[in-house]
Amino acid sequence: MTLSLPRRAALRGVAALPFAGHAAVAQPAAAPRRGGVLKYATLGLDTSDPHRHTGAIGVQQAYVEGLTSLTASGGVEPMLAEAFEVSPDGRVYTFRIRQDVRFHNGDILTAADVVANMERIRTKIRGGWLTTAMHQAEAIEAPDARTVVLRLKEPFAPLLNLASELWILSPKSPGWEETITQPIGTGPFTFGEWQPKVRFYAPAFPGYWQVGKPYLAAVEFDLREVADPGLALRAGDLHVAAVTRDRLRPLLRDAALHARPIRDTTWYFVSFNNRRPAKPFDDARVRRAIGHAIDKRAVMNFVAGRDAIVTNQMVIPGNIHFDQATHDADIFAKPDPQRARALLREAGVDPAKRRLDVISWQGAWPQAVVQMIKALGFEVNHVALDDIGAQRRLGQYDWDIALFESGPRADIFLRYVRLMSDGPNPVLWGGIQDEVLDGLIDKAVAEPDQARRVANYLAAWKRVMAQDYFYVLGHEQSVIVNRDEVQGWEPGFTWSPHWASGGIARTWLKA
Repeated sequence: MTLSLPRRAALRGVAALPFAGHAAVAQPAAAPRRGGVLKYATLGLDTSDPHRHTGAIGVQQAYVEGLTSLTASGGVEPMLAEAFEVSPDGRVYTFRIRQDVRFHNGDILTAADVVANMERIRTKIRGGWLTTAMHQAEAIEAPDARTVVLRLKEPFAPLLNLASELWILSPKSPGWEETITQPIGTGPFTFGEWQPKVRFYAPAFPGYWQVGKPYLAAVEFDLREVADPGLALRAGDLHVAAVTRDRLRPLLRDAALHARPIRDTTWYFVSFNNRRPAKPFDDARVRRAIGHAIDKRAVMNFVAGRDAIVTNQMVIPGNIHFDQATHDADIFAKPDPQRARALLREAGVDPAKRRLDVISWQGAWPQAVVQMIKALGFEVNHVALDDIGAQRRLGQYDWDIALFESGPRADIFLRYVRLMSDGPNPVLWGGIQDEVLDGLIDKAVAEPDQARRVANYLAAWKRVMAQDYFYVLGHEQSVIVNRDEVQGWEPGFTWSPHWASGGIARTWLKA
């Protein structure tokens, strides 16, 4: 799979998909069959230390779990905490730890272990959304072996959602004091053999707390960047794989293959260099000229066909954070080359005399955007890179425009936090440094009331648009294809292969 689409993609709803009828797979009536190795290929594994992950979260949940879990529809449900309670002021979280949960080394999970994980994140991990939550902690206490009380300096609304990615490890995990090399978790599968960029083999854990699960003997995650997994799916070399839209149609004709979407969306955007903008891109008129030159509908049709959603927001209609008035006021909803050229003239810019440096992942849709920019008369030096190369080049801030996408997230905060001055992986959005925006996001995060929190996030979004930091093109919903013998499985809300009420712990293979 190429990194640019299957590893960061998303959509609208199953009913809107052209393969919706094909996608519906009835749950098996037969008793689950035990054994077998599920061969799975969606996302990669970027580190053996789950607390230090940088965004590739499609593998970790096989062997580590959080206090909470996201349901397939995006709600929060108990995981390692069998129950949780939030104080009326939103500052005190009380978690009741599930009884008789064992780590993969046989030790019983206790509240002290949870506290140790929270303290490790707070004191040893730099950057990332996990530290954002833990730095809010005023006190982390374990009044008894099964109770954890987290007291925050101020309300932090995303915490229950983020707790689904605050993975609990045994403090006996090798490398605990520095970088964990052999994570000891509580998940249905264990940390087996890892060959970066090649494969990860995860044997089943016989002492898993969900009695009788998992059914599989192991899961083998294919971590290679394969452009087209279709042949491997047809041959049975893969059982489950993420598939891009341009590779999907032929697979839908195979009755043994079933395609279904991840619930959350991937959003596509055009970013500008906000950290060190070179002239003339420090002029908002030039940025807006680029926005007017892009045919958003054409680009998103290229990405996801008629299922694509064109908007100017990081969420889609139906999401509580979507604002219809803002959507309706999108000045870039339709291309306007005439307006683009007029803005360039106003700014005194002759496109023929300015070469643009454009960065993207290796994918097809950025090439379409580049052609639209070239139509204004600019010479464009487009560099398409793999994930590591793109991160390195973006961090140098020696470019003008970046064409990227960002995938499903457990909470809207995990999208906004990347726009903050000290947020994780800010390079995709041009390294924004804006204290006013930081304050607006902080205000939203600290607001316990949902309606006011939504309004605060919207104020932050309007700041982003007013400053022309980047422009949203639209959204798509990623598609995962599974073979007919895969039973009891369906995609989740994010790329996670496992959650409390679904995923690979409940999956089995027909003979």
